[in-house]
Amino acid sequence: MTRNITDLPLHGGSAPQWLVKRMIPLAEAIIDLVIAEYGRTEFLRRLANPYWFQSFSCAIGYDWHSSGTTTVTMGILKTILNPNDYGIYVSGGKGKKSRETIKELEQLQEIFNLSTKRVEELQRTSRLVAKIDNTAVQDGYQLYHHNFVVSEDGEWLVIQQGMNPVNKYARRYHWYSQEMPDFFSDPHSGIITATIQKNVLDMSAKKSETGRKTILDLLNDHPKHLKRDLLALQNLKKNQSSLDRFINSDDKLPNHISITHDKYLFMPKKINWDSLEKVYELSLDNFEHLLLVSGLGPSTLRALALVGELIYGAEFSWKDPAKFSFAHGGKDGVPYPVDLHGMEKTTEILQKLL
Repeated sequence: MTRNITDLPLHGGSAPQWLVKRMIPLAEAIIDLVIAEYGRTEFLRRLANPYWFQSFSCAIGYDWHSSGTTTVTMGILKTILNPNDYGIYVSGGKGKKSRETIKELEQLQEIFNLSTKRVEELQRTSRLVAKIDNTAVQDGYQLYHHNFVVSEDGEWLVIQQGMNPVNKYARRYHWYSQEMPDFFSDPHSGIITATIQKNVLDMSAKKSETGRKTILDLLNDHPKHLKRDLLALQNLKKNQSSLDRFINSDDKLPNHISITHDKYLFMPKKINWDSLEKVYELSLDNFEHLLLVSGLGPSTLRALALVGELIYGAEFSWKDPAKFSFAHGGKDGVPYPVDLHGMEKTTEILQKLL
């Protein structure tokens, strides 16, 4: 998986209309040329590449490093990519629009003549991908933007973005169906971020496979046993200065608890026991099904991971799974004001080439 870094500070406001009305024809010309030269699949593959997406956004004149790079560019693509003309359908968006994705995907039955079963599979994928980046990858960013893109050939990609309220930055996640073995083997086609975080619990990593199995085993046991284990860890924390002092030391923890490498050991204060009771009654044997259970959030999943690792020795990944130049300037004048004449001339040249 690609680990790309760029600044994406959170910016408010909206794209000015004087820029949007020029972004649309320029973006359309670039898209048409890519598809004409390389085909629809290659265009989708490029969208799933964070570097290409960032460069594309810069080329059509938007901020080189703001959170709007994602939201505005995807809004432009949703406007341009008429499924009848391109065989590509863009659903979702920012905020409230992201929550309309599932309903919008229902239109695929008519647009691409997909079966009800296939549409339901895509809806499930949309929910699962969002839940993975919001809950299974605990990097401090909460999703507020989600676009699910589907082609008439059955390919799909997801571009979604989360915000960190503490550092005021955004992080963008890319997924592409043709470049992922499954949902839990380092599935992202790329993640664009300002910094690589320390001590990120990544349950989507292949390395976390034994940990995911252990969590399912814990949940298929009665929740009262999990409460016992959590109490043991919480009491342990109260009776000593820090769990960290046992890392890489010869001291022995009680109850056969062992820690072998550096990780963030914060124990969540709130556990949704109702959701765990629900999971127990369902007797799930699949981590995908587990993530889609309503009410199972990051804190509860983190507590399960800590119990699984500290008490039962299950392994999880604690590693963060995460050249741009302007063609025409940026809307805020960085690194220089948008050259409107140059932008319109570029569009004209590309349209003549087509």
